Amino acid sequence: MCTTLKLGLMGYGFAGATFHAPAITHSGRTSVAVIASSQVDKARADYPQARIVADFDALLACDDIGCIVIATPNITHFSLAQRALSAGKHVVVDKPVTLTAHEAATLAQLATSRGLLFAPFHNRRWDGDFMTLRALLASGQLGRITHYESHFDRFRPNVPQRWREQAEHGGGLLLDLGPHLIDQALALFGPPQSVYATLRMQRDQAEVPDYVHLQLSYPDKEVLLHASALTAIVAPRFTVHGVQGSYVSHALDSQEDQLKAGLRPGQPGYGTNPSGLLRQADAQQSNDCVWPTLDGDYPGFYRAVADTLLDGLPFPVPAQDAVDVMHIIELALRSDAEGRRLPFSHFVGGRKV
Repeated sequence: MCTTLKLGLMGYGFAGATFHAPAITHSGRTSVAVIASSQVDKARADYPQARIVADFDALLACDDIGCIVIATPNITHFSLAQRALSAGKHVVVDKPVTLTAHEAATLAQLATSRGLLFAPFHNRRWDGDFMTLRALLASGQLGRITHYESHFDRFRPNVPQRWREQAEHGGGLLLDLGPHLIDQALALFGPPQSVYATLRMQRDQAEVPDYVHLQLSYPDKEVLLHASALTAIVAPRFTVHGVQGSYVSHALDSQEDQLKAGLRPGQPGYGTNPSGLLRQADAQQSNDCVWPTLDGDYPGFYRAVADTLLDGLPFPVPAQDAVDVMHIIELALRSDAEGRRLPFSHFVGGRKV
């Protein structure tokens, strides 16, 4: 059995070059075999062993590539993924996988009908701080969780001229960072009962939301998800309260900044993160302890892809989770427009159930 999965990468812009290609290359089980991009010189210089092709049609025609990674602007995700699945290719699709829940459900259904993998690139499940938090909650040391707060704040007061800041291309923080925040919450707690949202355009010349505040309600807890482009002093990344204590983690996982700076997985210091604080308490006393944070591991996403396609293991990010993320984003848009809390229901096969 082949132990290395050859992948075709569609797009070699910021996402493809910064996140996907390094994680693929350093997973230990996958390789960048073909790149479809107009940035021929850059792609060839970075990955001389890969074939460089001109467009998506040429990538689809590569018979030795069974899985295609789509790292293109948001507005193109649905059409490219649909074509790849229709051609019998497994697909990894960068977030947001589509621009609507109906489109996401359509892709999930198409993949299922053809026995193919539709893998949403929810790579921040492999953030070190999130993996640490997930393990801590699973250990039960905080008891029943009553409050979960997740922030993804930055200070970027100037609006750059790029598609991520344009509504017609699916830009804005709700579609950029929202999928990460929502997916992490779904991974921990499952679907909520209801969604309430506040969306704002706070920067001068902003065309899309640059302030996102979501409240997901559960029977026994409240989940707050927040992203802002105008936060010079950021709040803790994670704040979690339970009946037996609290946990706080301040720093955002290091991998994005390291990858942008040219550090690669496996090099000294890659993925290391500062510790968080765990406080366990009861009515009489409390005990504080520095809680070590796991190293981040984006290559783990692609190891999971290989484990699924080569070894038949279940993929850890179900396609339905991507559908639910897009449904919550749609509910957030409606909630903000209507000024009210909206009930959540699963969106399967193009309809709510």
